[in-house]
Amino acid sequence: MRIANLLASTTLCACLGVSLQAAAQAPASKPLRKDPILTRHAEGTFDVKTTPLPADDQTGAGRYALDKQFHGDLEATSKGLMLGAGDPAKGAAGYVAMERVTGALHGHTGSFSLQHMGTMDQGKFQLTVIVAPGSGSGELTGITGTMTIVNTAGKHSYTFEYTLPAAP
Repeated sequence: MRIANLLASTTLCACLGVSLQAAAQAPASKPLRKDPILTRHAEGTFDVKTTPLPADDQTGAGRYALDKQFHGDLEATSKGLMLGAGDPAKGAAGYVAMERVTGALHGHTGSFSLQHMGTMDQGKFQLTVIVAPGSGSGELTGITGTMTIVNTAGKHSYTFEYTLPAAP
């Protein structure tokens, strides 16, 4: 009986050892989600037209209408409003903007809003462009992300890191 117990214990330990070793080598599993997230990267170019609007007399902010056409992984148009203040001629200013993007992103159709915040000061530029939370619609419902905008010699391009809940 003792030999049988010893053999059973040895076999169990050997099996557990293999299982523990395999588990240690396996990648950590992620918790199960109802809505798996799909992370993507998009890039392309865009054309932008800014149209001056009457300044806001109470804040002194300059106002501009935005009209964009995106090309590449994001095939879309957008309409937006930008507010700016400061002295851009001296290299010191800031702006905020909201724009509604409508079209197709990697084949997913719908719309979402981009929220901008940018500054320039003494030759240093900072720009943050994010998807406004809760703004996605259609196949882009639930989208989150960050867009990087590059302006080289008057040519605009973008990279867009975004997540989108996977289709059920």
